[in-house]
Amino acid sequence: MTAAAITALLIVLALAMFVVGIIGLINPALPGLPLMFGAVWVLAYSGDYQVIGSGTLIVLGVITAIGMAMDFVAGLLGAKFTGASKTALWGAFLGGIIGIFFFIPGMILGPLIGAALGELSERKDLWKAGKVGVGTFIGFIVGVAAKVGCALSLIIVVVVMYAKHGLGLLF
Repeated sequence: MTAAAITALLIVLALAMFVVGIIGLINPALPGLPLMFGAVWVLAYSGDYQVIGSGTLIVLGVITAIGMAMDFVAGLLGAKFTGASKTALWGAFLGGIIGIFFFIPGMILGPLIGAALGELSERKDLWKAGKVGVGTFIGFIVGVAAKVGCALSLIIVVVVMYAKHGLGLLF
């Protein structure tokens, strides 16, 4: 196999990883941001790190780590901000896990319902339970927005790097 064929295969692999990563931004069963970072790394490797160098990879790795952390923490912070009990936080966590099995509606409503049920069982206050559920939902939305923002950063950096160095290195 020639070097050009291997490079072409690596580019196709990277593009496939980008597509699956983008799907993973919505479906938490797929590691969206890590797949997208892996795609960037494969692209960097395919170009012998001439277009995307180690410094860029480190920065994009940090952006990926921040996006993943925000995704995990934002829903819990939303619940915590509304004064949620530990039971509500566990409910949000368990609701998120159970929600994965019910696709997008379950992923959105699972943490909300889990937090509300946890708070309701702890404090027996329906108003407070609703408030905690809404706070969890808002945190979830902030987490998804942060994750999408980080993913867009990865894509924009790759496009800019290849535009800067000329697309001839890609093809």
